[in-house]
Amino acid sequence: MKISIFWTGYVGLVSGACFAEIGHEVMCVDIDAEKIENLKKWIIPIYELGLEEIVKNNCTHKRLHFTTDAKLAINFWEVIFNAVWTPPDKKNHNKADLQYVEAVAKTFWKYIDSYKILVNKSTVPVGTWELCKKLIQTEINNRSKNIDFDIVSNPEFLREGTAIKDFMLPDRIICWVETKTAQEIMENIYKPILRNYSSIVFTDIKSAELIKYASNAFLATKISFINEIANFAEIVGANIEDISKWMGLDKRIGNRFLHAGIGYGGSCFPKDIKALIETGNDYDFDFQIIKATENVNEEQKTLPIKKYKKYEKSLAGKNIALWGLTFKPKTDDTREAPSIEIIKKLLGEWVAKIACFDKEWSKQMKNIFSENKNVFFSDDDMYEVLENADVLFLLTEWDEFRIADFEKIKEKMRGNIIIDGRNIWEKEDAEKYGFIYEWIGK
Repeated sequence: MKISIFWTGYVGLVSGACFAEIGHEVMCVDIDAEKIENLKKWIIPIYELGLEEIVKNNCTHKRLHFTTDAKLAINFWEVIFNAVWTPPDKKNHNKADLQYVEAVAKTFWKYIDSYKILVNKSTVPVGTWELCKKLIQTEINNRSKNIDFDIVSNPEFLREGTAIKDFMLPDRIICWVETKTAQEIMENIYKPILRNYSSIVFTDIKSAELIKYASNAFLATKISFINEIANFAEIVGANIEDISKWMGLDKRIGNRFLHAGIGYGGSCFPKDIKALIETGNDYDFDFQIIKATENVNEEQKTLPIKKYKKYEKSLAGKNIALWGLTFKPKTDDTREAPSIEIIKKLLGEWVAKIACFDKEWSKQMKNIFSENKNVFFSDDDMYEVLENADVLFLLTEWDEFRIADFEKIKEKMRGNIIIDGRNIWEKEDAEKYGFIYEWIGK
């Protein structure tokens, strides 16, 4: 089949490349001309393992195309996926900003001249389907044309770092459709994936729009829950790794998202939780557990600084080394990462220098702190940033950090304190070299 996908962000680009990989002909459209020209040259704007190879392969076989021509994309075929970003609203940071969703809907009705399907893959609050349908139907009525269309809800469940696997081998594919025609088309689109024992589930529109928020909120709650247990475990002398392991053996609980650390970040959990709380407010409903999840997470982000202050009451004049800036490994995404809050708070403590290393840190971090001469970034040598450091904060669990050379760390640092925010090392290994070693929940 022929598919158009609006916006070449994380969801749009991965979905487009994967749809092409399973045999469809795909056209990805974006208003950013430079990005589109780069994609035509196979220059990928995000770090996602395996994505570059899939893009190259399908561009070579002419199954994947890129354009800025919205009219061409709308008329390309009958199925148009909307994969735009729904960031926090600038006026109300908790609400989901639907301006890009509306823009695609308006573009859809502007150029539609025959039966088309608009598939909403973006994460949107309950009621967005009605908004889009009203926009499209009103314009079609104004044009005095009798044009049929369908709007489908098909939320994405891609994780950064494993997005291709998640697309090709999904736990489930969620859809809402209004007509039998739309259902048959969606089943045909996903048919190559369904052969891998994945299932497509058709549900009602409100459930389809809410399930992504509910899923992210539940996973975020597991993270905040285990972090709160970890903080208490330290006080009473328990070991959070044992607690998590034995909890996870209970099939009702499972072992995923039970790793103690310094909280969650990224482009999904923080904004989706805020948006869900705000949607609840719109319906006079108070999400008490989800609010607590958010509060615990915000406190957890700066826990490494609190731990360091056990040994140094004043941080003025200290040199701080940070390993890991992205919110998790296998991505270059630093949105809502704990590292941002830690750097901001350290700068308020009048530290002398903050030297940061991450193999895939994005330009966003450099832009945020570009005017501060006390913050330095490197993606070349993780040991370089340790020169004369008083303390090392481990913030992201990249694999190369797991096999770090403690002897080399000792040679570079002038201090002897390590704060492991992801529990990737063993206390005994660090203490052999004279380090004071702090981890989470143990």
